[in-house]
Amino acid sequence: MGSRKVTFASDWQGRNITVAGLGVSGISAARALAGLGASVTVVDGGSGSAHEERAAPLRGEGISVRLGDAETLPEGTDLVVTSPGWKPSSPLFAAAAEAGVDVIGDVEVAWRLRGPDAAPWLAITGTNGKTTTTQMLASILEAAGLRTAAVGNIGTPIVDVVLEGDDAYDVLAVELSSYQLHWAPSLRAHSAAVLNLAPDHLDWHGSMEAYAADKGRIYEGNLIACVYNVADKATEDLVREADVEEGCRAIGFTLNAPAPSQLGVVDGILVDRAFVPDRQKQAQELAEISDVRPPAPHNIANALAAAALARAFGVQATAVRDGLRAFRPDAHRIEHVADVAQVAYVDDSKATNTHAAQASLAAYESIVWIAGGLAKGATFDELVTGAAKRLRGVVLIGADRALIREALARHAPEVPVVDLDRTDTGAMSEAVRRAAELAQPGDTVLMAPACASMDMFTNYNKRGEAFADAVRELGSARA
Repeated sequence: MGSRKVTFASDWQGRNITVAGLGVSGISAARALAGLGASVTVVDGGSGSAHEERAAPLRGEGISVRLGDAETLPEGTDLVVTSPGWKPSSPLFAAAAEAGVDVIGDVEVAWRLRGPDAAPWLAITGTNGKTTTTQMLASILEAAGLRTAAVGNIGTPIVDVVLEGDDAYDVLAVELSSYQLHWAPSLRAHSAAVLNLAPDHLDWHGSMEAYAADKGRIYEGNLIACVYNVADKATEDLVREADVEEGCRAIGFTLNAPAPSQLGVVDGILVDRAFVPDRQKQAQELAEISDVRPPAPHNIANALAAAALARAFGVQATAVRDGLRAFRPDAHRIEHVADVAQVAYVDDSKATNTHAAQASLAAYESIVWIAGGLAKGATFDELVTGAAKRLRGVVLIGADRALIREALARHAPEVPVVDLDRTDTGAMSEAVRRAAELAQPGDTVLMAPACASMDMFTNYNKRGEAFADAVRELGSARA
């Protein structure tokens, strides 16, 4: 486990800790805490063969695992460490509260395990764009010659990274979900950004106000900069409400020309008017729009947020440019798959909510839109109203497609709609074929579903792969 194993043994040794959840973060936390001398019990409501397979190695390491009961607090528990997805209303946590036992998350564990010389955290949250922005930031930091990693809600569990020791990294790029922030009360980042706020996970948080409050926790105790989205006033409101260290600054990012203490865009150039000697009169060129891939508006905003955090850490402008040039986004994020018969086919399967789909639809002028899936309680009137003038046609798939169809009938009745009432493995191939029939040369067939995927696919990755396979089939058939 690295140097932390010995250094912090006295803080955890002999404690009776219950870890809620047998997922990646739960297993990481259980092993780390057991290695530090705690008596650890992992609880999970599942009891199938997959859970038994995950439990077996832990039991072999002396960690107790209780499957099939996620509600009863193990006797003697003096701390609960939860995996991010467990709702605050879970019976296990009610039992912990009744027993006077604290509940924290794996991010909080990682924060408490840090030593006095540990790498600072540059933290990122938001409804959409977190992963891309965190990876952009890590690329910029690497271009500056810094030892870093993109961690938190992505990549290696953050507890494992912290346990590598204080001297392993210079700075960490940390993606944090609202779930993780809810359970991390003592987190204090060097600098942090909230990219945007839109209704999401409201079944978990209970209300939009509670969701925003958990996002806003990322600003608490910031040292240098609280980065917010000028176009999303709710993010600036969270900065105003935060209790930060003396001298910490509010730094905005905008797709327009920046005011002092902002980063923005002027004549196709990303510029900084925040971290310059005279921000009233000076602006530092950072990169060109063409250095951002793809150069869609929402992705330029991501790049500006990443640049703001890097500049807050003292990174030079040339490293911002070089890091953005080196960055390549993950699959299924507004990814160009192919051109077929002068029509572009773009996979944005990661657009699992209306806010993400809105950003994707804004990136193209004439679109045949493939949409639908599990709506998760979302409504589509605002999304359709904003995109109506760009739509050549729409192909609807998935369980809640009727909600989108009804919004189209209200706000874009002239747009042709194909409603596919099938969920078998060939549904995506038909959706692409029908979209191709609606498209004209110069159009973009955009799969930005605005819905979750689990009605038809294991996850959004599988949905994106099905789309890409269908596009390749179309290309072969028309070759």
